[in-house]
Amino acid sequence: MSWEHVLLDKKDGVATVTLNRPEKYNAFAGQMRQEIVQVIDDVAEDRDVRAVVITGAGKAFCVGGDVNEFVSGTTQALEQVASSERHAMCKAALTINTMEKPVIASVNGVAAGGGCNLALACDIRIASEKARFGQVFVRRGVHPDWGGIYFLPRLVGYAKAAELIFSGEVVGAEEALAIGMVNRVVPHEGLPQVTREFAERIAKNAPIPIAFAKRGLQNFAKWDLAQALDYESYVLEVCKQSEDFMEGFSSFLEKREPVFKGR
Repeated sequence: MSWEHVLLDKKDGVATVTLNRPEKYNAFAGQMRQEIVQVIDDVAEDRDVRAVVITGAGKAFCVGGDVNEFVSGTTQALEQVASSERHAMCKAALTINTMEKPVIASVNGVAAGGGCNLALACDIRIASEKARFGQVFVRRGVHPDWGGIYFLPRLVGYAKAAELIFSGEVVGAEEALAIGMVNRVVPHEGLPQVTREFAERIAKNAPIPIAFAKRGLQNFAKWDLAQALDYESYVLEVCKQSEDFMEGFSSFLEKREPVFKGR
């Protein structure tokens, strides 16, 4: 399947999702939101995909909604928000959050508004030194979307999240790193390679414990120590029943790289 504004490449267990509207800095418009949902659903359900990378074509990661489309009144997003059905941005954020594989945002340029929050919805963010992040919603008279009010305070704390959302300030890559918004900052030209190598390293590891660890990490603020220990004990028993458990220890004793099958 092919899409108009989203590219999908799968290789060596890594799915790379590229927002492909570079002439508009990958702004969301028209069917693009639904295309993102379809692509994210595709990689979430593909058992051969062990890690997912989301990035942008051209100079930007994503600048959020297309302002021209909103002003013209042609955007479908306004109708979706008003309807009782969950709209595309909610579906995408939920699927990224719940899929049983790590999702990495490879932020190659400006990530503003919904584009910023799309990156925040991912498990890990690797940013180019040229990347910039902005919760610019209040400067356009709108409220954060794509789960921004959920993800941002969990990364940077309530006070910093409030500062960024209330002010609409845009921060550079190094500041984003300092406040915990991104995991690492790398030279711009090296971003694709660094992201790819990191994703491939994840893809080679055992997918069953990674899936459980992702779910466990998402509950860190809800569980006390006893609950976390109970969860770990349960997951360890599940892992011991898998073929990958034996492969992990056998490969160690045989001094070779493990080949995990996800079962």
